[in-house]
Amino acid sequence: MNIRALNQTMDTISAETVNLCIKDDRKAINQMYAFCFQLLMPLCFRYNKNEEDARAALNTGFLKLLKGLPKLDEKANFKAWARRLMVNSLIDEYRKNKKYNEKIIKSNKDSELDYYSVGTSNEAESNLGVDNIMQLIQELPEITACVFNLFVLEGYSHKEIGEKLSMSDGTSKWHLSTARKQLREKLEKLEELNQRMVI
Repeated sequence: MNIRALNQTMDTISAETVNLCIKDDRKAINQMYAFCFQLLMPLCFRYNKNEEDARAALNTGFLKLLKGLPKLDEKANFKAWARRLMVNSLIDEYRKNKKYNEKIIKSNKDSELDYYSVGTSNEAESNLGVDNIMQLIQELPEITACVFNLFVLEGYSHKEIGEKLSMSDGTSKWHLSTARKQLREKLEKLEELNQRMVI
């Protein structure tokens, strides 16, 4: 592994840390985990509805990251590589739990989850910031949120999403359209609530 090349592309993780992680050095692995936690935890939150699941997903992805370090291209951008690996890990977890997820999604559609259960006392002050929008995305049915995240936030095409999630391009497009429609409705209701709170 070319240390000089890695130093130019890795920002805050040194090539020495990477090499020590490959050699299973505990201190280096802890340093790598701290770096990856800051980098990847927000991504894990996009695909999970609570902190416990997001942390579990991060830990699963981090183990895959450690196993993949020896194959890391010395010219690769570490952050981009780690993010892509984590997205693939999240998709793998989705596939593994697909049957369970489908039951949950059906239950969500049948009962129309009460998205008013989220506390609204500070929403007027927050003026629909990024945190509010991310919360609204998490309230979407899991498969719909996953497609929305992959298409809008990660830049995957419908063809790629279809291949990764074992669905047709048309189904991916339907989920994206559904996500946009539901988010628009939720944002309108949230704005109405904010206006009433301000008045």
